[in-house]
Amino acid sequence: MFTLYYAPDTCALAAHIALEEANAVFRLERIDFAKAEQQQAPYLAINPKARVPALATARGVLTETPAILAFIAQSFPGARLAPLDDPFAFAEVQAFNDYLCATLHVAHAHRMRGERWADDPAALAAMQRKVPQSVTACYELIDRHMLKGPWVMGKGYTIGDPYLFTIAQWLEDDGVDAARFPRVIDHRRRMLERPAVRKAIADEFA
Repeated sequence: MFTLYYAPDTCALAAHIALEEANAVFRLERIDFAKAEQQQAPYLAINPKARVPALATARGVLTETPAILAFIAQSFPGARLAPLDDPFAFAEVQAFNDYLCATLHVAHAHRMRGERWADDPAALAAMQRKVPQSVTACYELIDRHMLKGPWVMGKGYTIGDPYLFTIAQWLEDDGVDAARFPRVIDHRRRMLERPAVRKAIADEFA
C-alpha cells in the first residue's frame, strides 16, 4: 500500500487523482499547512524538502509531482495513464508535466511564496505584481500550442491531465482572465466530470 502525503489546494491533488484513476490501494495522510506541519520533524523525516506531495512506497519515498505521476503510470500499466510503449510519446507527456512544474507552478508561487527568492519587501511586491502577466503567458502557450485536445496529449487521457487540472484551479486567483483560454477552461470542466476527480476532491476536503 502507498501513502500519499498531501495538503488540500496544493499540487498533491494531481497525484491523488492519478492514484484514483489507477485504482491503486493507498491511504491519505494530511499535512496541515496552517500548523506548519510540513516544517516539523515528523514530516521532515519523510520529506526533507518540506513540501507536498510525497508518496511512500515499499522501496522508499518519492517526491516531485512529475516523478510521482510517472511512477503511478508505470506501476499500473493497465490503467493506460501514459503511452508507456512509445518512448517519444512518453517523453512528450514528461515534457508537458515538467513545464507545469518548473515554469507555470513557479510563476504561480511568486504570488504567495516570494520569500523563497527574495527578502526585500519591494522585491516581493514586484513579484506579486508580475504574477498575472507571467502566469497568463504560460497559459497562452498551453492553450495555443501544448494542449492538443480533447485531453492534454490528444485523444488519450494521461497523467498530464490531472496535473493541468490541478494547477488550472488557481488560474483566476492568479489574476488571469480565464475567458482568454477557452480550451484550458473546457479541459477543467471535463475533468470535473470524471468520478476519480470528484472523489479525490471530496476526500481531500472531507
